[in-house]
Amino acid sequence: MFYFSALLISLILSFIFTPLVIKFAPVAGFIDKPGQRKINRRAVPTAGGIAIYLSFIITLLLFMPLNRTIEGIIIGGTLILILGLIDDKYELSALVKFTGQIAAASILLFYGVEIEFITNPFGGLLFLGIYSAPFTIFWIVSITNTINLIDGLDGLAAGVSVIAVFTLFAVGLQENQLTASMLAVIMAGSCLGFLKYNFNPARIFMGDTGAMFTGYIIAAISITGALKSAAAVTVFVPVLALGVPIFDTAFAIIRRLFNKKPIGEADHGHIHHRLLAIGLNQKQAVLSVYLISIILGIVALIVNGSNFENALIIIAAVIAAVIYGARRLGIFSVEMPVDGKSLEDSC
Repeated sequence: MFYFSALLISLILSFIFTPLVIKFAPVAGFIDKPGQRKINRRAVPTAGGIAIYLSFIITLLLFMPLNRTIEGIIIGGTLILILGLIDDKYELSALVKFTGQIAAASILLFYGVEIEFITNPFGGLLFLGIYSAPFTIFWIVSITNTINLIDGLDGLAAGVSVIAVFTLFAVGLQENQLTASMLAVIMAGSCLGFLKYNFNPARIFMGDTGAMFTGYIIAAISITGALKSAAAVTVFVPVLALGVPIFDTAFAIIRRLFNKKPIGEADHGHIHHRLLAIGLNQKQAVLSVYLISIILGIVALIVNGSNFENALIIIAAVIAAVIYGARRLGIFSVEMPVDGKSLEDSC
């Protein structure tokens, strides 16, 4: 009931704040205009992450005691939001954005949100020691950017994020990680309320403001929850929960390397582009990605409750299926003109 109350309040707040941001954004100059690299054919208010941020932070303060973990998430989340706002307004360079993301990740690290160990499949734990800090920062920045990178269609990033955090919520309950579960359910409500206005045809975009903030919070949730488990398959659980954005980013890097293209160069090879290319409309493409995300989320829960041998078999089967599906969609080939976000854009 406590979790449901937090979900409901964050949802209601998001319902309230998002229309206000829709009115405020154009006045403040937060408008996403049509262009060669844009799918939208009309000007749409952006920086919708403000509504997600306000809903999340207010609900968090109502339901969670103010300890070091929560302080770090609030301070770091505020910094990443400001970075996103500046980028949505002035289009920061990749280097500046990347530096800002590292700074925001370092705040979480300073406040004790850290990956201290990974499980050894052959028994015991592998403590990271001096590698803990760089590994934690790498994880936070990577997840922040994978959510940003998949934000290419109406409702795509918000919907995938909802599915991911509900998965992490369930994993948190399995592992009795109460802080992670509460963070996840609050994030779910904040994104769900926003999704009502962001689904096709979108009345507002989350922008880098929302994509980076959402990715940042999801990274924090995974560190305080799934990655705290001593289970042998710990590291695979958040990877599966965030399977679509993580695999899509990994395939983008592989695709560009194999095609001798710069890693930061935009192309039409992302999963949502390929689904559009085979004839799906925006809604069908987004719902297809939702379905894939739900399946991977269910697999993550199954893996988390399985022994190591069975989990490995399941993970191997999933990876094989994902690679096969990616090849069938043509995700590894670059044959279409530039459109959509590049890896450089997301940094």
